[in-house]
Amino acid sequence: MAFQKQLLALSLLAGLVSGVSVVQAHEHMGPMPTTPAGKAVYTRHENFKQQGAAFKAVRDELKKDAPNMALISSNAAKLKSSADALPTWFPKGSGPEAKYETDAKPEIWSDPVKFAAAVKRLQVETAKFQPIAAGGDLGAIKAQAQAVGGACKNCHDSFRVPEEK
Repeated sequence: MAFQKQLLALSLLAGLVSGVSVVQAHEHMGPMPTTPAGKAVYTRHENFKQQGAAFKAVRDELKKDAPNMALISSNAAKLKSSADALPTWFPKGSGPEAKYETDAKPEIWSDPVKFAAAVKRLQVETAKFQPIAAGGDLGAIKAQAQAVGGACKNCHDSFRVPEEK
């Protein structure tokens, strides 16, 4: 990992010196791939990182005695937007067969009806969450945040390779 970071730093420096634009590298993928499948895998990972960060920000606020309601509301909007866009993150050919590291299970493409149902559940829960978060009722926000988390878990359980512990 340290070698990859050094290589990235040298690549970025070389790009700066030569005037060539270098794409921001992903921690485990290196520079953004140039193939359509590679770009899809890379972009999907980045989108999920942003989605996870938004949900983490909500959860972190809800642990506080005086949560920042504006922060919760803005992240609820981000969650809804990302859930709406999520179906576009899985183009055909961007699964394990693309030979890029991905946490996406083949079942996303082999069982598209089940995957679409899981995505729809997330979309429904985030669509409910956005106005609830804007409303400021802490009890309702906590309950709906739990429902959003359940929709995330539902999809992860079926369509994401389990994380190594």
